[in-house]
Amino acid sequence: MKWRGGRRSSNIEDRRGVTPRGILGGGVGTIVVILAAMYFGIDPSFLIEGMQSSNVSTSSSGTTPTAEDLKNDPLADMVSVVIADTEDVWHEIFANMGRRYEEPTLVMFTGATRSACGTGQAAMGPFYCPADRRAYIDLSFYEDMRSRFKAPGDFAQAYVIAHEIGHHVQNLLGISAEVRRAQSGVSKAESNSLSVKLELQADCFAGVWARRADNARGILESGDVEEALNAASAIGDDRLQRQSRGTIVPESFTHGTSAQRQRWFREGLQSGDPGSCDTFSVTTP
Repeated sequence: MKWRGGRRSSNIEDRRGVTPRGILGGGVGTIVVILAAMYFGIDPSFLIEGMQSSNVSTSSSGTTPTAEDLKNDPLADMVSVVIADTEDVWHEIFANMGRRYEEPTLVMFTGATRSACGTGQAAMGPFYCPADRRAYIDLSFYEDMRSRFKAPGDFAQAYVIAHEIGHHVQNLLGISAEVRRAQSGVSKAESNSLSVKLELQADCFAGVWARRADNARGILESGDVEEALNAASAIGDDRLQRQSRGTIVPESFTHGTSAQRQRWFREGLQSGDPGSCDTFSVTTP
């Protein structure tokens, strides 16, 4: 991926090395980790219900990296460039819709951190919190991608970020809130099915970003698309369940199968059009 030389975003908050005070622990923290076993693209508004917002500070406790900081930290530098690319892409798309894109902040943390959705932990993988419009990532997740999920590569890493920003887009468009309303009062299986469609749409939005960023700056290199598709496959519900328990339970899926995640990322990549990402209108995404 050709990311060097790209614009850096100022919407980066570095909390690495910051020890948060008053992080909720014990049973709740354990439950969060169990629920987050799918390990990728977690939206904590669905997973951390029950955490009391009064116990969570949403004030910034990190710093904005300087250009010199990023120069000496290639991984954070790449993250900053990818966020900037998503800003450029979604500003243009929203403007074409007659709307204004509101930029999110990406928080880099180590181990655990606070969010308006509750306690974020590295074991949850990257996540987006709609309540504070921040995406969160412990960069050690990228090592997990390489070693645990066998999904290395900088474009695979960029796909992870673009997926979380896809959740931000859903939040701005009111899609996330609509899904939460639809999940109220339905069965667990029906609720999970809606979660799958939400996640697959975020995958599609990640593909839209990739197509448009490539059109604008020529970021894609040979093998990049395969990296992203490999990452999408690696974190499919069916593959993760088979690895962890030896069997798969489709009605418990919350993110989609490997094939579905690949399909919808590819859909966004090929079309470059968020209008092609309507995962909710198809019977089987």
